[in-house]
Parts: sequence; C-alpha cells; structure tokens
Amino acid sequence: MLSKVHTAALFGIDAYLVTVETDLTRGLPAFYMVGLPSATIRESKERVRSAIINSGRNFPAKRITVNLAPAANRKEGSHFDLPIAVGILISNGEICSSAVLETGFLGELSLDGRLVKVEGALPLVTGFQKTGIKKLILPSANAAETAIAKGVEIIPAESLFDVIKHLRGEKRIPIYNKERKKRISVFSEMDFAEVRGQETAKRAILIAVSGGHSIYFTGPPGTGKTMLARRIPTIMPPLSQEEMLELTKIYSIAGLLTEKEPFVHARPFRTPHPTVTEAALAGGGRIPKPGEMSLAHRGVLFLDEFPEFGRRQIELLRQPLETGEISVERTESRAVFPADFLLVAAGNPCKCGFFGDSMRLCTCSGNEIRLYQSKLSGPIADRIDLQVRVEREEDTEDFGDGGLIYSSKTEKATGSREMREAVAVALDMQKRRYQKETEGILTNAKLSGKSLILYCPLDRSCRRLMQEARRTFALSERGCDRVLKVARTIADLAQSEQIREEHIAEALQYRMFDLSRRKRSEMG
Repeated sequence: MLSKVHTAALFGIDAYLVTVETDLTRGLPAFYMVGLPSATIRESKERVRSAIINSGRNFPAKRITVNLAPAANRKEGSHFDLPIAVGILISNGEICSSAVLETGFLGELSLDGRLVKVEGALPLVTGFQKTGIKKLILPSANAAETAIAKGVEIIPAESLFDVIKHLRGEKRIPIYNKERKKRISVFSEMDFAEVRGQETAKRAILIAVSGGHSIYFTGPPGTGKTMLARRIPTIMPPLSQEEMLELTKIYSIAGLLTEKEPFVHARPFRTPHPTVTEAALAGGGRIPKPGEMSLAHRGVLFLDEFPEFGRRQIELLRQPLETGEISVERTESRAVFPADFLLVAAGNPCKCGFFGDSMRLCTCSGNEIRLYQSKLSGPIADRIDLQVRVEREEDTEDFGDGGLIYSSKTEKATGSREMREAVAVALDMQKRRYQKETEGILTNAKLSGKSLILYCPLDRSCRRLMQEARRTFALSERGCDRVLKVARTIADLAQSEQIREEHIAEALQYRMFDLSRRKRSEMG
C-alpha cells in the first residue's frame, strides 16, 4: 500500500515542501530510502523501527521503500523521522490516510518513541504556510519557538504513541495555545551615561545608528573602544514583529534557541574572534547554515582587533555591506542568508598599540606602522562610513576589566535614553521620506544611484565644499557617496530636510582613512 505524508526541508533560510512516499510490498524484509537523503536520514530507519515497536505497534516484515520527493534535491535533518514513521504506519493499515490530509509532520524520534526537539523548526513551519498545510504535528519542545508563526495550527506531541492516538481519533492532542505574554522591551543595564567624555565617539555612534552607517574606532588600548561598542544596542529601536520572526528563523536554523528563550526578542550583538574561519563568519556547510554575519542581522557585528582578522575574512564584508545579504555558493545551488547588520569595528593604530598616544611611546618603526594599517584595504575602508579616533580622556580613572570611565568633571554625560530618542526622530524622518520607494530603502545608508541624487540635493556652496574635499581627501566616487549619506543623516538629526555646509563638514571629519592615505601618498 502506498502512502503520502508531508514534511519540509531547508535550504538556507527558506523551506520547501517534501512529500514522503512510502510503499510496502511483498518480499524479503528490507528498508530502502531514496530521494537524496543525507546520512542522518538514512540512519533514521533504525530509529523508526525501534520507535514503532516500542510504541506498541507492529513493524511490517515487508519490503519498504521510502521516497523523498522532489528526488533531485538533497535533504538533511533528523526531523524526517516522524513523517517516515507515520508513512509506514499508514501503509501498514495502522492509521487511516484521510487522517493526515492538510497535515504536516516533523520531529526526531528516540528509540523509545519520544519526540526530540529539532533545529530549524520555525523556518520549516513558515515553509508550510504557502502550501495549503493547515495543521502541523511536531515535538512539544519546538512548540513555543514556532508559536510566532501564523496560519498553521501547531499540534505539539510528546511521543509517537501520542501521535498515533491522535491520528486514530482515540485521544486528541490540543492545539498549542499561541497566546503568550507580550514581552516588555527591557534595555540593557549598560548605559552611555556611564561614559564620561568621549563625546566625539558618542556623536559618531549616534549618527551611525540613526542612518545605519558602519563605524570604525581606532586608538590606543584602554581608551574605551570596546566599552563604547557594547553600549550601541542600548540606543537601537526595539525589534518589530517582522524582524523578530526573521531573526528567530535564523537562530532556529543555527540551533541557538532554548526552551527558556524560544524566540529572539532583542537586537543581536555578535563579537567573533579574529581567528574565526570564513565558514563561521559568512556561513557554510554541506547544507549551508548561517554564520556570524547572519546571526548579527538587524543588530551589531562587532569586530574587535579588526586588523588582526585575516584578509579573506575582512574582504567577506564587501557583499553584506553593499546588499545586506550573504550568498553561500555550492556546486549545484546557492543559499542566500540575510546579513543586514551595523558593522562596528575597532583596532589599534599600530602593532604595539600606542602610535599617537599621549601617555605611552610607540615602539613601532614607520614601516611597521604602514604595514599594520595597510591590512585594512582601500575598498573596505571606503565602505566604512564613520572613522573615529578614540583618544585617552584626561583626568579619568578606570575601574574593572575594560572598565567604565568616570570623569572628575561635574557635567552630566549624555545617556542612552537621550540618544535613543534622537535616533527615533531621525529614523522616523527617513521612514516618511522613503515610504514610497520600491527598492526597500529604510535608512540613509541604503541610498544609491538615482535615489542618492534625489534625496541628497546640494546647493552651490555645498557642491563647492564637496569638490574641495574630494581634492583634499583624495575621495573615491564611493567615498563621496558615503560622505553624502552621512551628511543626510546629520541633517536628519538636526531635523533639516536640506543638507547644509555644516552637515557636510561634520561628515568629512569622519573620513580619517582617506586623509591618512593622502598623507602617505604625499610622503612617497
């Protein structure tokens, strides 16, 4: 008897429908599996056999053939266990085929028949939404994670025994209650108010978050670069429902969700080590999974000790900085992961770290300094909008490891709340300005081509200033565009629709790399 049961398979962040076809025929007992199953799926025959027997059902002593359609796509994942087991039970007459109409299945089976949590449950569930599948039976441990999805009834089961009882109509499993308490946005205990001084760096951070601009901090060790970076999420707006769903899908595929935290509710802050591999940074694997760039989607990717990263790892940043996504190429296909993050990088100005420091003498030679700084290639430097030197604050005391900097000055430092309010005003201006754009422009950093000309018009004095700056800083075309985008954000923070000279002048202050390259070229 032939049976058909529906499940899904992942490729990248997307899922596609898979039909598990099971056929039982007379002959010597055998279990064949076709349709490009991975080793994990091929091993499921042993788990399925034991789970069915330990659930009190007979395992058919027949020739069993299981086909995973479409057969041309390679499948991977332990979640095929449950649909295969259900298919065998239908073919063996244990379950009526009409009981699985408009129903999808996913779940890993233990040998005693319990259903085990699987990775990537949320994107698998969202993959069913466009297929006409209205109900989905899955492990109870995945129920909370998938509750954020809409359009599919979630039926959480503890074991194969419960699934059989449910499908036979003997004991129905209640639909998972998707109502959950609304999570109140709780910002980090860290606050920019703890940082005394560093107003130039804090101003650059405000601009970066307000317009989605990448930022680079350079300065001697102990000046607070990491401390500043870790507080950036405290001024970013809360995640929208769509962003929360998108992030939870990514983290579900990566296997980073827990029962305590079944969905992502805060903007990520990822800090990969300089020794990170290319696959870990960009994503990869035989069946591609997201890397650090995708895990930082809608949040912050902080690359500390930036010059210490390998050249190939640094060059991987080009695509996501331009397009907001990263593609992982394979022989027969290509997986695309979202990677629209705020790049925050930090590094020392030289190998010893004290070039230009007011308190300690640099021990590097001129050639060593040039070699160290050249690790940041021109194309990548062009793509970093804001380049800031973090100086050592005078009359300060350090507390703790990478501690908070407190000043003896009495004036109150700018805090996260004030900065967050300024960011909200600037983002609201951009939302209204670009609401009719079809290219998905959300922030000034995404402007390009005609949209840059349309939304960043300059009067005569501003054009003259840009021409002079181009000669002084030896700006490339991309560099000029970046200056205009930053100036547009500075104007938004001032609630000005017109870009003025002072906005461009401030934006030019953050092109440190261009000026240093010009000086090096003049020195020969």
